[in-house]
Amino acid sequence: MATVLSISGSPSVTSRTARLLRTLDARLEAQGHHVLALDVRTLPADALLGADFTHPAIVEATRLLARADGVIVATPVYKAAYSGLLKALLDLMPQYGLDGKTVLPLATGGSTAHVLALDYALRPVLNSMGAGHIVQGWFTLDKDITVGRDGSVTVAPGSAEALERVVDQFSAALGRHTEAPVLAAVG
Repeated sequence: MATVLSISGSPSVTSRTARLLRTLDARLEAQGHHVLALDVRTLPADALLGADFTHPAIVEATRLLARADGVIVATPVYKAAYSGLLKALLDLMPQYGLDGKTVLPLATGGSTAHVLALDYALRPVLNSMGAGHIVQGWFTLDKDITVGRDGSVTVAPGSAEALERVVDQFSAALGRHTEAPVLAAVG
């Protein structure tokens, strides 16, 4: 169906944000989408902080963005905003790198006081990058995400159902935007 770039903006190796995102990626793959995972923390810090647009890792991230029909942007919330690591990457992407793409914003955080970070911090940046359609995002409390010893992720009831709903809406929106238009015969 569609190619999805799934971006984790968490700087942590043991990130609940990234683990949750990879669980959602599996749901999209089960629905027939091709998911490309990008953990921003794996990109070279010197390229990100030095704004090296020509660094091979940044060139590859830009290529993945261009290839995608849809993009999931997931971030932990720090001080009522998305992560600085995610900002560093978004600053290096083309001005209209999200042009025509369907985008799903997701965030995690320690307090419901940060829930508006999706709408007041992240969404304006995604809009400025030309996103064709930003679907309803979702904020998940850290305490609602449990990571098992085997790396499996469990999300608390209520939040799990809401996440499934927004991912399914994103999937449906991808289907609408990637299907060829049907032309009516004039006769």
